[in-house]
Amino acid sequence: QVHLVESGGGSVQAGGSLRLSCRTSGITYSNYCMAWFRQAPGKEREGVAGLDFPDPTPTYADSVKARFAISRDSADNTLYLQLNNLKPEDTAVYYCAADYSRAYCRREKLIWPGFWSNFAFWGEGTQVTVSS
Repeated sequence: QVHLVESGGGSVQAGGSLRLSCRTSGITYSNYCMAWFRQAPGKEREGVAGLDFPDPTPTYADSVKARFAISRDSADNTLYLQLNNLKPEDTAVYYCAADYSRAYCRREKLIWPGFWSNFAFWGEGTQVTVSS
């Protein structure tokens, strides 16, 4: 069973940075997609960034491109999301997700409204709050 545990959220002022971590276990196939989503109060969950395997190619939503960076440390099975130049509109619960469909990391799928529900495995989320 795939298990995902996020950490690293917190409260920062606008312009600040955070690094989110997603400790992963139980992934048994070589082809898969790992992604970060976020959900702000009263809003739909949305795709933020994705990384497919075995040949990682990062994808990003336009709203975070050039500010966020997704990466993975294979040595400790951890997915990261570096959040830079944070804005109040980045305030949300951030979720780590995984699926054995590598194609889910294609940008057109990742950012499609509602597509998040196709991902099979989810973490519990970590809160990011950005004050102005």
